[in-house]
Amino acid sequence: MAQASNDLIVLRPEGLYCPAGDFHIDPWRPVPRAVITHGHGDHARTGMGRYWATRESLPILQWRLGEQDYAIHDYGEAFRIGDARLSLHSAGHVLGSAQVRVEVGDQVWVASGDYKRQPDPTCAPFEVVQCDTFITEATFGLPIYRWPDTTEVAREIVAWRRHCAQRGEAAILYCYALGKAQRLLAELRDLDDQPALLHGAIQAGVELYRGAGIAMLDTLPVSETAKGSDYAGQLILAPPSAAGSPWIRRFRKAQQGFASGWMRVRGNRRRRNYDRGFVVSDHADWPDLLRTVRETGARRVIATHGNTDAIIRAMNEAGIAAEAFRTDYGSEE
Repeated sequence: MAQASNDLIVLRPEGLYCPAGDFHIDPWRPVPRAVITHGHGDHARTGMGRYWATRESLPILQWRLGEQDYAIHDYGEAFRIGDARLSLHSAGHVLGSAQVRVEVGDQVWVASGDYKRQPDPTCAPFEVVQCDTFITEATFGLPIYRWPDTTEVAREIVAWRRHCAQRGEAAILYCYALGKAQRLLAELRDLDDQPALLHGAIQAGVELYRGAGIAMLDTLPVSETAKGSDYAGQLILAPPSAAGSPWIRRFRKAQQGFASGWMRVRGNRRRRNYDRGFVVSDHADWPDLLRTVRETGARRVIATHGNTDAIIRAMNEAGIAAEAFRTDYGSEE
């Protein structure tokens, strides 16, 4: 579907662009004005003249991008850039994540960034925002992707750790350093009484969340454990990049698991040679993608990254105009 001349948001080589406000949303190339939905590296990049973001996301952006020119807003607070009226609304993805509501004249568009609908003790829940056009992610936009209850998955992780203890093994759980690790630690807080050990790449993000008042399981950096320690029965959180690295060699006997929405497909676990796969995602699953579009009341949907073809077909079958923007967003999953 061709972009109309009065579209509030259009696709430019630098990213999603609002002509009325002369700003971009999560641009992947340097621009003067960038409205940022959240702190993951595919959405928040260096080189922008000024950054607009939520108050909760500021420590994350400072950690990831350093000191920049930040314009900070509370959820729901209206502000103007050029001729556009904006507000940021919770996306439920990670701490501080936001949807961007853009209003010009009688049109309202919402760019959702990444989002999820499952409960998460580490961030504000998703807010449904009524709009004419909804820009949605589609990371897990296929009917096979349906998430189990996260608390039950956390119970499975505790049971796995205890099983490893009986076998004299460590339980190394790979997860993403921003959002996923903190969510797991928050879910495990009331289910286990043994601190988790953290890879250095995860430690910094955990401290940021603690600074924001997020309650999580007690943790200890692996770097503070004695050389030659016996890690049997310890839960160790590490980023996926640590798999196969020299860092792993200190755990002489270990099982390795991965917490991700991709673990919903058993073949992904086998191909990556994980002992266990735990289905935990910070993105919406297929039913929640469809539900969210319905609840926004949008008459038009634009899908960005992920499995866009399936959601476009589903929207068209439901009588909603749908298309895709080919963006540079990836997936931290």
